[in-house]
Amino acid sequence: MRLSLLGWLLMVILGCQRPLSVDTGPDWQLYKQRFLEADGRIKDTGNANVSHSEGQGYGLLLALVHDDRDSFARIWRWTHVNLQVRTDKLLMWRRQPGVELAQEDPNNATDGDLLIAWALLEAAERWQMPNYRTEAMAIVADIKRKLISTWQDQRILLPGEVGFVNDNGVTVNPSYWVFPALKAIAAADDDAVWPALIASGKTLVHQARFGHWQLPPDWLLLAADGSQQPAKTARFGYDAIRLPLYWLMAGNDSAVLDNFRRYWAHYQPFTPSWIALNEHVMDAWGGNVGIIAVKSLVMDEDSGLPMLDVQTDYYAASLLLLSKVVFHQGHLLP
Repeated sequence: MRLSLLGWLLMVILGCQRPLSVDTGPDWQLYKQRFLEADGRIKDTGNANVSHSEGQGYGLLLALVHDDRDSFARIWRWTHVNLQVRTDKLLMWRRQPGVELAQEDPNNATDGDLLIAWALLEAAERWQMPNYRTEAMAIVADIKRKLISTWQDQRILLPGEVGFVNDNGVTVNPSYWVFPALKAIAAADDDAVWPALIASGKTLVHQARFGHWQLPPDWLLLAADGSQQPAKTARFGYDAIRLPLYWLMAGNDSAVLDNFRRYWAHYQPFTPSWIALNEHVMDAWGGNVGIIAVKSLVMDEDSGLPMLDVQTDYYAASLLLLSKVVFHQGHLLP
C-alpha cells in the first residue's frame, strides 16, 4: 500500500518540497498486528498496554497515510466511546485495561487532542466525510476554551486542563506544540489564536535551549518572573524527541535544528535516549529505533530508517513510521 494523504498533506498543504517514493505498507500491517486491537484500541506495549489519546491520534494519522478507512473508523470509534467521555469534547488522556472509568484520571493531554482533531479534519477532506469535520471542530472549540493561556504576552498551550498552573508559573511541554496539527487547524478555523500559538511554539524552539548542546527539555517551566527553566527531570529525552519531528512535519526551516545535529554528530554512532540538561549525564544504553529514526530524519540519513520488527514497542514504532513519512515527503498515485 502506498503513501497517500499525509504525504500529500506534507508536500502540498505544509509546503514540503522533495517528493520521493516510499512504501511503508508492510510496516503498517505489522503495526496493526502488534498494536491495534480489533475494537480500535491502540495499546502501548511499552507501558502495560494502556491506551491514550496520543496513541489513538498516531493510529488515526497512520491509517490516513495508508488510506485505511476501516482501521481509521475503528480507531475513532473506540476513541470516541472510551476517551471522549468528559463533560466537554476533549479526550481523557488514558485508559488502563481492567480499570473502571470512574477510577481513571479524567484529565486530558493536549497533544492527543490536537493529533485527533487534525486527523479528523484530514479524514473529512480525504474521504468526503463531513461528520469527521464536525467532530474535529468540536474538539478544536474546547481546546480554545480550556487549554490556551497567556504567559509574557504570548499565547501558550496548557498540557492539560488541570495541574499545570501554580504560583511559580506555568509548566508546559514543548513537544505538545504539534506544529502540523496547529497549521491544519488554523486553516480550518479562522481565529488569530492559532497563528499566535504557532508563533509562540517557534519562539520556544529558539529560546528554550539548555545545557552544553542547547537542547529543549521534555518539560519546561515558564516562570512567573519571566524566566524559563527545565522542569521535572530536566532532560532532553522521550518527550522532546518529537519536537524536531513535528518541526519538520510542518515544513519549517531545518537550519533551526542545527543544535540537534551537532549533539547527535558528537556521539556518533551511539544515539542516547536522553541527556540531562543541567549536568554531564546521559543514557548509557542507547535510544530505541524510533529515537534513531528521528535522529536520521534530522541528519538527513536514511540508514536509520529500518523496517519495523516484532521487538519494537508502540512508541518507538510510531516515531519510526512517522519519521519515514516525513523523510520521504512523498506521494505516489495508485
